[in-house]
Amino acid sequence: MKLVLASNNAKKLKELSALLGALPLSLVTQGSMGVAETEEPHITFIENALAKARHAAAATGLPALADDSGLCVDALGGAPGVQSAVYAPFTAPPAAEREALRALQDAANNQLLLSRLQGQAQRRASFVCALVAIRSADDPEPLIAFGRWQGEILRAPQGEGGFGYDPLMFIPAFGCTVAALDSATKNAHSHRALAAAQLLGLMQSAWGLGQ
Repeated sequence: MKLVLASNNAKKLKELSALLGALPLSLVTQGSMGVAETEEPHITFIENALAKARHAAAATGLPALADDSGLCVDALGGAPGVQSAVYAPFTAPPAAEREALRALQDAANNQLLLSRLQGQAQRRASFVCALVAIRSADDPEPLIAFGRWQGEILRAPQGEGGFGYDPLMFIPAFGCTVAALDSATKNAHSHRALAAAQLLGLMQSAWGLGQ
C-alpha cells in the first residue's frame, strides 16, 4: 500500500518507515507530491494529526498518515502541548538558515520552560505523539494511536544530542536525559515508537495489512 505522510520532513519519513517496516507499506512525503503543509489550529494532538492526514489524503487521493507531537508538563496544565515547537515568542534573524533558526527557537523554548517552572518542585512531564492513519479523506474510521514517554524536567540542560526539549527531559528508566541517549535507544523507546507500535497493530487488525 502506498501511503502519503502528511509532512515534508525527510527524517520523519525515515523514522516512521523503519518503525512500520513490518508492514507492506511504501511511505512518501506529501512534499514530494507537491502538497503544502496545512494549518494546525486545534488544541489537541489527535485533532491536529487528523486534520493533517485528511488534508494530505484529499490532495493526493491516497491513504494518509500524520503525526502531531510535543511536550506536556503537568505543573503547567499540559503546556507547552501543541505549541511545543513555537512555545517562546521568537523573532528570526534575517537570512538565517533553517537549522540555525530551529536551534535558536529550541533554545528560546527551553529558556521559557525553565523560567515558568522556576521554584516548582513538581516537574513531571511527558513527550507525547498522536499518529493517525486514514484510507481516504472522508474515512469515518481513522486509526488513532497515542504514545506517551514519561519523565521529568531538569533545572538545567544535560547531554549534547537530540533537539528541542531533549536536554531537559530526564528519563528515570535510563538515568539520563533524552539528549544523552544514543539515537538507536531513543528511536526504540520514544513516544513516536510507542505510538507506531500501536498503529502497526491497528493496521494489521483493522486494515488487514501484513496478514
